[in-house]
Amino acid sequence: MSTQASAAVAEEHAHRDDVGSKIGIWLFLFTELILFGGMFIVYAVYRFAHPAEFHLAAIELDTFVGTVNTIILLTSSLTVALSIRAIQDGRTSLSLLLVGLTQVLAAAFLVNKYFEWSHKFSLGIYPRSPEMLNRPSGEILYFGLYFTMTGLHALHVIIGMAILGFMMVSIARGTINRTSHVRLEAGGLYWHLVDIIWIFLFPLFYLLH
Repeated sequence: MSTQASAAVAEEHAHRDDVGSKIGIWLFLFTELILFGGMFIVYAVYRFAHPAEFHLAAIELDTFVGTVNTIILLTSSLTVALSIRAIQDGRTSLSLLLVGLTQVLAAAFLVNKYFEWSHKFSLGIYPRSPEMLNRPSGEILYFGLYFTMTGLHALHVIIGMAILGFMMVSIARGTINRTSHVRLEAGGLYWHLVDIIWIFLFPLFYLLH
């Protein structure tokens, strides 16, 4: 009886820790939403104040590149979700493969973003460049927000890749397994947040002309 009681207590503590971990990650994600939500509000205010200039600036972005990056991130959300399902089913190798594929997709997103930014820099379109300083204030604000918000998002992608890399190591070592996968779920939630933020950034900068 005492052994069963001890096992029940251990299970209760494990459950409590899992719940606490999930609450913690949701609170963290909420702070991230507040950060980007504030930026979206700033964008809306400036767009309302400078509609014509925002329109002229927006048509200079490559919608095709933005669409490709959107497809890449949506696919990466699928692969990370499938990786969680795979570990729950005890398919460790498949889970590891899917997290690795998510990493590849994330890298592809960053490569596309690098070339997109490089093209803008080659045209002199970057904060405080001579080209930008000669433009109307609305366009300066637009591109300032563009580089700030997409740059901050790219930083979150890099952080997400680091988190997923740690998850891959944990899966390979067996720390994350069929009966203990809360950390992978937390990492997946963070990655979904990164994708959701992009889903808002994409139409704001690439589609609303």
